[in-house]
Amino acid sequence: MSSDVRRTNESESSVVIDVLEKTAGEDIAVLETEDVFYDEVLAKHFVPPDSYEGKHRFDPKAVWAKEEEQKLIRKIDTRIMLFCCICFSALQLDRGNLSNALSDNMLKDLGLTTDDYNTGNTLFFVSFLFMEIPSQLISKRIGVERWVPMQMVLWSVVAISQCALNGRKSFWATRALLGMFEGGFIPDMVLYLSYFYKGDELPVRLSWFWGTDTLTSVIGALLAAGILQLRGANGWEGWRYLFLIEGVITLSIGAVALVYLPPSPTQTASFFRGRDGWFTKREETVMVTRVLRDDPTKSDMHNRQSITLKLFWQSLTDYDMAPLYALGLMAFIPLNTFTNYFTLNLKELGFSTFETNLLTVPGSFLSVWTLLGIAWLSRRLQQRALVTILGSLIASNIYRSNDAPYYHRGNRVLLGLCVLDAVLMLATKAWYMWRNAQRERAWDAMTSEQKDTYLSQTKGRGNKRLNFRSAH
Repeated sequence: MSSDVRRTNESESSVVIDVLEKTAGEDIAVLETEDVFYDEVLAKHFVPPDSYEGKHRFDPKAVWAKEEEQKLIRKIDTRIMLFCCICFSALQLDRGNLSNALSDNMLKDLGLTTDDYNTGNTLFFVSFLFMEIPSQLISKRIGVERWVPMQMVLWSVVAISQCALNGRKSFWATRALLGMFEGGFIPDMVLYLSYFYKGDELPVRLSWFWGTDTLTSVIGALLAAGILQLRGANGWEGWRYLFLIEGVITLSIGAVALVYLPPSPTQTASFFRGRDGWFTKREETVMVTRVLRDDPTKSDMHNRQSITLKLFWQSLTDYDMAPLYALGLMAFIPLNTFTNYFTLNLKELGFSTFETNLLTVPGSFLSVWTLLGIAWLSRRLQQRALVTILGSLIASNIYRSNDAPYYHRGNRVLLGLCVLDAVLMLATKAWYMWRNAQRERAWDAMTSEQKDTYLSQTKGRGNKRLNFRSAH
């Protein structure tokens, strides 16, 4: 076997390495990588600390074939990503079945108005938002793989208890508790997946994540179409059976998650996952090294490290995150408003409970493929904001009972918000392009020695460093 490793300086801060291995005259692969670890001056600033759980597997000189890496990624997809999608399906099943329950005259059975329904949704999202940060603080302290399954078990118990609803107060209470226990689940899972995937691999995997959300809506609608036919059995309405059965399903998934999810790529060995774990030492080395080459800052904190009040405040006051906060507030208002009222509107148009649930399937199914297409285009074009031009809290209050049944005023508001969302996305992209250009000009103007001095002395962290670039 012969090996030819060629290093070509692209700049003072990056090196491109071409690895061409041949055996018996056959080309195995060519690996091209660019990272700070091959700059002898700057590398010392990005070496993982001893506290990082994958430090013993990190090898800045490691090389591997593309075929080997692709095989490993497929293994991660099967072992990690697939089950994370299943966990997400549990989230959507329990928070999305309310819409299906409405098609079985749930509001009428409980003596609720659509404004009461709006209030319940508002309580859900307020609780959801309120628990986002505390949930993430807990997950950083005890580990995502522990906290997420605990969340799933807790919200499943609340979801099951909805079969005993008896009026407005119990409806509002369960909505608030569901939001509380589900809050933080999504960012916790995104953090967890970032342990295993590079930055440019995450968008496609997250499209699977969100695609699962939509696919679960399809499956949930089909389940509801059948389960709601139980109306009258043992004196129960069909929606009570819906909450009970689907809650038991998600509780089972949460119980499995308690023993299935590993803490990190190098900590998969356990009684339930096998004494030797899921990955070989070689695979662990490749996993850790390739992720840190892509983003060395992922070793800044280990997976059991608490977030201090100082770090929390720095994140809260980070003005560079403001455009994303604005998008997070506004982007989903039109969709969520329509989704919350879709089954109610179909019932008012005269469709049966069975027909109403089946009619929710086509739109959900098509949205899965739209989402996957957008994610593919995002990675292909290396764009984030532009390809999405295609606030749950506010969405819960746009359709009001005095605007029923056609909601002309509400629909005009939604149309205006769609236009505003497009403007916000363009403005967000412009902001991050400008900020990247600012940093790049300052960084490129430095010599290698000046960069070394800067990295040694700067107090800036994350996106406040000159060598940070935002993906947009």
